[in-house]
Amino acid sequence: MPLNITAYRLSREIKIPQTRVSEIIKGKRRITADTALRLAKYFGNSPQFWLGLQNDYDLEEETNSLKTELKKIHSYNELTGHHGKQAA
Repeated sequence: MPLNITAYRLSREIKIPQTRVSEIIKGKRRITADTALRLAKYFGNSPQFWLGLQNDYDLEEETNSLKTELKKIHSYNELTGHHGKQAA
């Protein structure tokens, strides 16, 4: 565990169930605003940092999950022949 902090200790320090911390670590549970606020207070950073990590993780997981389907979607520019910015 990084920083020598166990899931048990972290859960105790930020006043949430240990199962929540363990499930977040295993990728089975999202970091909520509540958890982000608690982690930010404990580690001295911002809740946006924790929510940003969660969003990055979610996007990576969905990108992998939808890879085949996303390849089938054509961009607006490809469909319309628009390339780059139009003159005003």
